[in-house]
Amino acid sequence: MTTLLSVDGLDLSYTRAGRTTRAVRDVSFEVAAGEVLAVVGESGSGKSSLAKCIVGLAQPDRGAIELAGAPLGRRRRSKEERRRVQMVFQDPRSALDPRMTVFSLIDEGWRTHRSIAPTDRRAAAGALLESVGLDPLLLDRRPSQISGGQAQRVSIARALAVEPELLVCDEAVSALDVSVQTQVLALLAEIRTRLKLTMVFITHDLGVVRRIADRVAVMYLGEIVEIGPVDEVFAAPEQEYTRTLLSAALDLATDWN
Repeated sequence: MTTLLSVDGLDLSYTRAGRTTRAVRDVSFEVAAGEVLAVVGESGSGKSSLAKCIVGLAQPDRGAIELAGAPLGRRRRSKEERRRVQMVFQDPRSALDPRMTVFSLIDEGWRTHRSIAPTDRRAAAGALLESVGLDPLLLDRRPSQISGGQAQRVSIARALAVEPELLVCDEAVSALDVSVQTQVLALLAEIRTRLKLTMVFITHDLGVVRRIADRVAVMYLGEIVEIGPVDEVFAAPEQEYTRTLLSAALDLATDWN
Protein backbone atom coordinates (compact mmCIF):
# COMPACT_ATOMS: atom_id res chain seq x y z
CA MET A 1 0.00 0.00 0.00
CA THR A 2 1.07 3.59 -0.64
CA THR A 3 2.37 5.46 2.40
CA LEU A 4 0.52 8.73 3.03
CA LEU A 5 1.98 9.85 6.38
CA SER A 6 5.57 9.25 7.45
CA VAL A 7 6.94 10.34 10.83
CA ASP A 8 10.67 9.90 11.41
CA GLY A 9 12.66 10.49 14.59
CA LEU A 10 10.22 13.01 16.08
CA ASP A 11 11.14 14.69 19.38
CA LEU A 12 9.16 17.31 21.28
CA SER A 13 10.05 18.89 24.63
CA TYR A 14 8.20 21.35 26.86
CA THR A 15 9.85 23.60 29.42
CA ARG A 16 7.72 24.87 32.30
CA ALA A 17 8.96 26.53 35.48
CA GLY A 18 12.52 25.67 34.52
CA ARG A 19 11.75 21.98 34.10
CA THR A 20 12.03 20.28 30.70
CA THR A 21 9.83 17.31 29.81
CA ARG A 22 10.31 15.20 26.70
CA ALA A 23 6.73 14.65 25.59
CA VAL A 24 7.62 12.82 22.35
CA ARG A 25 10.80 10.72 22.15
CA ASP A 26 12.27 9.60 18.83
CA VAL A 27 8.90 8.52 17.39
CA SER A 28 8.82 6.95 13.92
CA PHE A 29 5.94 5.28 12.06
CA GLU A 30 4.06 5.26 8.76
CA VAL A 31 0.36 5.31 7.88
CA ALA A 32 -0.83 3.91 4.56
CA ALA A 33 -3.31 5.80 2.40
CA GLY A 34 -6.85 4.91 3.49
CA GLU A 35 -5.68 3.39 6.78
CA VAL A 36 -6.80 4.25 10.32
CA LEU A 37 -4.00 4.16 12.89
CA ALA A 38 -5.06 4.44 16.52
CA VAL A 39 -2.57 5.83 19.04
CA VAL A 40 -3.26 4.75 22.61
CA GLY A 41 -1.69 5.28 26.00
CA GLU A 42 -2.43 6.63 29.44
CA SER A 43 -2.71 10.33 30.19
CA GLY A 44 0.69 11.97 29.78
CA SER A 45 2.01 9.32 27.40
CA GLY A 46 2.56 11.90 24.66
CA LYS A 47 -0.18 10.91 22.24
CA SER A 48 -1.86 14.34 22.09
CA SER A 49 1.53 16.04 21.75
CA LEU A 50 2.25 13.76 18.82
CA ALA A 51 -1.10 14.72 17.24
CA LYS A 52 -0.29 18.42 17.59
CA CYS A 53 3.05 17.90 15.86
CA ILE A 54 1.36 16.12 12.95
CA VAL A 55 -1.15 18.94 12.36
CA GLY A 56 1.40 21.71 12.96
CA LEU A 57 0.07 23.02 16.29
CA ALA A 58 3.33 22.13 18.03
CA GLN A 59 6.85 22.54 16.69
CA PRO A 60 9.02 19.47 17.23
CA ASP A 61 12.62 19.87 18.33
CA ARG A 62 13.81 17.46 15.66
CA GLY A 63 12.55 14.86 13.23
CA ALA A 64 10.62 14.89 9.96
CA ILE A 65 6.97 14.58 8.95
CA GLU A 66 6.07 13.83 5.34
CA LEU A 67 2.69 13.68 3.62
CA ALA A 68 2.61 11.71 0.37
CA GLY A 69 6.40 11.98 0.21
CA ALA A 70 6.51 15.76 0.62
CA PRO A 71 7.94 17.23 3.85
CA LEU A 72 5.57 19.23 6.06
CA GLY A 73 7.01 22.37 7.60
CA ARG A 74 8.16 22.05 11.20
CA ARG A 75 8.15 25.75 12.04
CA ARG A 76 5.50 27.30 9.83
CA ARG A 77 3.15 25.63 7.39
CA SER A 78 1.65 27.03 4.24
CA LYS A 79 -2.10 27.33 3.73
CA GLU A 80 -1.99 24.33 1.44
CA GLU A 81 -0.15 22.22 4.03
CA ARG A 82 -2.72 23.19 6.66
CA ARG A 83 -5.55 22.27 4.31
CA ARG A 84 -4.16 18.79 3.67
CA VAL A 85 -4.04 17.85 7.37
CA GLN A 86 -7.10 18.64 9.50
CA MET A 87 -7.92 17.94 13.15
CA VAL A 88 -11.03 17.09 15.15
CA PHE A 89 -10.58 18.01 18.81
CA GLN A 90 -11.81 16.37 22.01
CA ASP A 91 -14.20 19.12 23.10
CA PRO A 92 -16.15 20.53 20.16
CA ARG A 93 -17.48 23.46 22.18
CA SER A 94 -14.00 24.75 22.97
CA ALA A 95 -12.86 24.18 19.38
CA LEU A 96 -15.75 26.10 17.79
CA ASP A 97 -15.91 29.90 18.09
CA PRO A 98 -19.12 30.58 20.06
CA ARG A 99 -19.64 33.88 18.23
CA MET A 100 -19.86 32.24 14.81
CA THR A 101 -22.78 30.43 13.20
CA VAL A 102 -22.45 26.90 11.93
CA PHE A 103 -22.38 28.26 8.38
CA SER A 104 -19.60 30.74 9.22
CA LEU A 105 -17.55 27.98 10.87
CA ILE A 106 -17.75 25.82 7.77
CA ASP A 107 -17.35 28.74 5.37
CA GLU A 108 -14.14 29.87 7.10
CA GLY A 109 -12.10 27.19 5.35
CA TRP A 110 -13.58 27.99 1.96
CA ARG A 111 -12.87 31.70 2.43
CA THR A 112 -9.28 30.94 3.43
CA HIS A 113 -8.58 28.61 0.54
CA ARG A 114 -10.96 30.19 -2.00
CA SER A 115 -12.06 26.74 -3.09
CA ILE A 116 -15.79 27.45 -3.60
CA ALA A 117 -17.47 30.48 -5.13
CA PRO A 118 -19.24 32.67 -2.52
CA THR A 119 -22.62 32.20 -4.23
CA ASP A 120 -22.33 28.41 -3.89
CA ARG A 121 -21.14 28.18 -0.30
CA ARG A 122 -24.44 28.10 1.58
CA ALA A 123 -25.82 25.28 -0.54
CA ALA A 124 -22.51 23.43 -0.22
CA ALA A 125 -22.55 23.89 3.56
CA GLY A 126 -26.08 22.50 3.75
CA ALA A 127 -25.09 19.48 1.70
CA LEU A 128 -22.03 18.97 3.91
CA LEU A 129 -24.19 19.02 7.04
CA GLU A 130 -26.48 16.43 5.50
CA SER A 131 -23.44 14.24 4.75
CA VAL A 132 -22.63 14.14 8.49
CA GLY A 133 -26.22 13.48 9.48
CA LEU A 134 -27.33 17.02 10.38
CA ASP A 135 -30.24 19.16 9.22
CA PRO A 136 -29.19 22.15 7.07
CA LEU A 137 -31.54 24.23 9.23
CA LEU A 138 -28.72 24.25 11.81
CA LEU A 139 -26.61 26.52 9.59
CA ASP A 140 -27.78 29.69 11.35
CA ARG A 141 -27.32 28.38 14.88
CA ARG A 142 -24.33 28.93 17.14
CA PRO A 143 -22.44 26.20 19.02
CA SER A 144 -24.29 27.01 22.26
CA GLN A 145 -27.60 26.29 20.49
CA ILE A 146 -26.80 22.72 19.49
CA SER A 147 -26.02 19.53 21.41
CA GLY A 148 -22.54 18.17 22.05
CA GLY A 149 -23.03 15.41 19.50
CA GLN A 150 -24.23 17.91 16.90
CA ALA A 151 -21.27 20.19 17.67
CA GLN A 152 -18.83 17.33 17.08
CA ARG A 153 -20.51 16.54 13.76
CA VAL A 154 -20.12 20.22 12.83
CA SER A 155 -16.42 19.95 13.75
CA ILE A 156 -16.10 16.95 11.44
CA ALA A 157 -17.95 18.77 8.65
CA ARG A 158 -15.73 21.79 9.11
CA ALA A 159 -12.60 19.64 8.81
CA LEU A 160 -13.93 17.82 5.73
CA ALA A 161 -14.96 21.05 3.98
CA VAL A 162 -11.43 21.70 2.73
CA GLU A 163 -11.00 18.11 1.49
CA PRO A 164 -8.04 17.03 3.63
CA GLU A 165 -5.91 14.01 2.87
CA LEU A 166 -5.36 13.21 6.55
CA LEU A 167 -7.76 13.60 9.47
CA VAL A 168 -6.30 13.59 12.98
CA CYS A 169 -8.87 12.91 15.71
CA ASP A 170 -7.66 13.74 19.23
CA GLU A 171 -9.98 11.96 21.71
CA ALA A 172 -12.79 12.97 19.35
CA VAL A 173 -15.51 10.96 21.13
CA SER A 174 -14.33 10.89 24.75
CA ALA A 175 -16.39 13.94 25.79
CA LEU A 176 -19.62 12.50 24.37
CA ASP A 177 -22.29 10.31 25.94
CA VAL A 178 -21.96 6.61 25.12
CA SER A 179 -24.92 6.58 22.71
CA VAL A 180 -23.58 9.66 20.90
CA GLN A 181 -20.09 8.13 20.81
CA THR A 182 -21.54 5.19 18.92
CA GLN A 183 -23.20 7.49 16.39
CA VAL A 184 -20.05 9.59 15.81
CA LEU A 185 -17.84 6.50 15.46
CA ALA A 186 -20.27 5.06 12.91
CA LEU A 187 -20.17 8.39 11.07
CA LEU A 188 -16.36 8.43 11.01
CA ALA A 189 -16.28 4.83 9.76
CA GLU A 190 -18.74 5.70 6.99
CA ILE A 191 -16.77 8.82 6.01
CA ARG A 192 -13.54 6.85 5.98
CA THR A 193 -15.05 4.34 3.54
CA ARG A 194 -16.86 6.89 1.37
CA LEU A 195 -13.96 9.34 1.05
CA LYS A 196 -11.11 6.80 1.35
CA LEU A 197 -9.83 9.05 4.12
CA THR A 198 -6.69 8.36 6.12
CA MET A 199 -6.94 8.90 9.89
CA VAL A 200 -4.77 9.04 12.98
CA PHE A 201 -7.10 8.42 15.91
CA ILE A 202 -5.84 9.40 19.36
CA THR A 203 -7.72 7.67 22.17
CA HIS A 204 -7.40 6.05 25.58
CA ASP A 205 -10.42 3.80 24.94
CA LEU A 206 -9.41 0.38 23.63
CA GLY A 207 -13.03 -0.36 22.74
CA VAL A 208 -12.91 2.56 20.31
CA VAL A 209 -9.70 1.15 18.83
CA ARG A 210 -11.40 -2.16 18.07
CA ARG A 211 -14.26 -0.40 16.33
CA ILE A 212 -12.43 2.01 14.06
CA ALA A 213 -8.72 1.20 13.62
CA ASP A 214 -6.71 -1.08 11.34
CA ARG A 215 -3.51 -0.77 13.37
CA VAL A 216 -2.67 0.47 16.83
CA ALA A 217 0.43 2.21 18.20
CA VAL A 218 0.94 2.06 21.98
CA MET A 219 2.71 5.05 23.57
CA TYR A 220 4.44 5.13 26.94
CA LEU A 221 6.47 8.06 28.29
CA GLY A 222 6.62 9.66 24.85
CA GLU A 223 7.75 6.54 22.97
CA ILE A 224 5.93 4.07 20.76
CA VAL A 225 6.57 0.78 22.54
CA GLU A 226 4.43 -1.43 20.31
CA ILE A 227 2.71 -1.11 16.93
CA GLY A 228 0.83 -3.54 14.72
CA PRO A 229 -2.55 -4.73 13.46
CA VAL A 230 -5.24 -4.28 16.13
CA ASP A 231 -6.25 -7.95 16.30
CA GLU A 232 -2.64 -9.12 16.58
CA VAL A 233 -1.62 -6.61 19.26
CA PHE A 234 -4.74 -7.25 21.33
CA ALA A 235 -4.51 -11.03 21.01
CA ALA A 236 -0.78 -11.35 21.75
CA PRO A 237 0.78 -8.11 23.06
CA GLU A 238 4.56 -8.22 23.17
CA GLN A 239 5.14 -5.49 25.76
CA GLU A 240 4.25 -5.59 29.45
CA TYR A 241 2.82 -2.06 29.25
CA THR A 242 0.43 -3.12 26.48
CA ARG A 243 -0.67 -6.11 28.53
CA THR A 244 -1.33 -3.80 31.48
CA LEU A 245 -3.49 -1.49 29.34
CA LEU A 246 -5.49 -4.41 27.99
CA SER A 247 -5.93 -5.88 31.46
CA ALA A 248 -7.13 -2.54 32.86
CA ALA A 249 -9.62 -2.16 30.00
CA LEU A 250 -10.95 -5.68 30.63
CA ASP A 251 -11.30 -4.98 34.37
CA LEU A 252 -13.20 -1.77 33.66
CA ALA A 253 -15.58 -3.54 31.28
CA THR A 254 -16.18 -6.22 33.92
CA ASP A 255 -16.93 -3.58 36.56
CA TRP A 256 -19.48 -1.88 34.28
CA ASN A 257 -21.17 -5.21 33.59
